[in-house]
Amino acid sequence: MSASLNAAVATTTAVTVDPACAEPLAVLGRDVTVPLVTGGEVTYAALDYAASAPALQRVWDDVAAYAPYYGSVHRGAGYLSQLSTDLFEQSRVTVAEFLDCRPTDQVVFTRSTTDSLNLLAAVLPADCQVFVFETEHHASLLPWVDARVTYLNAPRTPAEAVATLERALADRDPYGPALVCVTGASNVTGELWPVKELAAAAHAHGARIVLDAAQLAPHHPVSVQDLDVDWVAFSGHKLYAPFGSGVLAGRADWLQDAQPYLAGGGASRKVARREDGGVDVEWHTTAARHEAGSPNVIGVYSIASACKALTEAGFENLVAREQQLIAKVRSGLAEVPAVRILSLFGDDAPRVGVISFVVDGWNSSHFAAALSAEYGIGVRDGLFCAHPLVRTLLGSEPQAQGECGAPEAAPGERSLNAIRVSFGAGTPDEHVDRFVGAVKELVTSGAKWQYRTEEGRCVPAV
Repeated sequence: MSASLNAAVATTTAVTVDPACAEPLAVLGRDVTVPLVTGGEVTYAALDYAASAPALQRVWDDVAAYAPYYGSVHRGAGYLSQLSTDLFEQSRVTVAEFLDCRPTDQVVFTRSTTDSLNLLAAVLPADCQVFVFETEHHASLLPWVDARVTYLNAPRTPAEAVATLERALADRDPYGPALVCVTGASNVTGELWPVKELAAAAHAHGARIVLDAAQLAPHHPVSVQDLDVDWVAFSGHKLYAPFGSGVLAGRADWLQDAQPYLAGGGASRKVARREDGGVDVEWHTTAARHEAGSPNVIGVYSIASACKALTEAGFENLVAREQQLIAKVRSGLAEVPAVRILSLFGDDAPRVGVISFVVDGWNSSHFAAALSAEYGIGVRDGLFCAHPLVRTLLGSEPQAQGECGAPEAAPGERSLNAIRVSFGAGTPDEHVDRFVGAVKELVTSGAKWQYRTEEGRCVPAV
């Protein structure tokens, strides 16, 4: 495991949470109430941070303060346009500082992690070999289909992950370009991956590496220089920012040498008609080369605001508090014999606040529907856009979801889907307490309501 991640996780035992930071960060929706099918209302427990984290109140306030000054970026001489351009470019600096980028790195703003990795896939040098573990989220598993891609089997320890990559790289063409894609923290198990060691292995064999930090950046500091990765990608909507923006940050050469990801205004520096009727285009060599069109300045500013908010809150305290929540959830689930927590690296592996599990005798969609309808708790169920990994963990082949209320598997057989609970800097203790209590009650007493199947999902029967 990388030294920086080790150090961050070590704070959970070496550091006491600062009383001033013991409370969760203020997020939008923290006071929203939802109806229960059994009657009454309850404050909604948002425990699906791994899909989209609620926006920080600080971020929302910053965006609201800027909104009256909204203007076109890079495209106007007026005051609001100039102000918006400055804000956009300063946000680029803020993100570079948040990621501890190298001075020569470029920060490209995209729509999401998925968009960032598809951008990188589009600029790969000719005949580039790509190596990716089957354990990746689809955002980092699928963009490489047009390259020479090698999918690596799921490792069962961090050391095995490094050894597997080293063997694969040793067998590659040593003279051609190569890229390794790896997650920083699993969106299924929450386990931290040995990013620094994988980066060292990649570089030792002449390959580059891109880090999918979608699940890592909201929970731990990410240093491009310390981890020695070539690129990092993440999404604003997982980093407590409210709008659809993402980041690809890293080395500039492949980005500069490739055709623009999108052709259009903003990416071009000069366009001229030729005598033969065609056009000659001179493209930008800066990050603008891959940011064609009018940029999402509000989304970009929201990412920068979130970066500042997390930095000012102090990752040391955020990590320590989150680890306390993780311990509470895991120990609570361990008290329920019918529950099995999914893991690649084992119970002692350092992790972020993402936990997936199955419940014997329960259809995962039914269980998640009951948590929502009867307890006001929002979780995720299914395969989490990481189908190969979840099927490996469950030991099951692809099959259709069973009817609502029916177990996904017969007694003694493997489950077909899983349930995921995830949380972070804005999660109150009461939410995880309610979740643990609800799991125990559902397993012990069953659902209080009747449910039916609607378009493949369980919903409360009217």
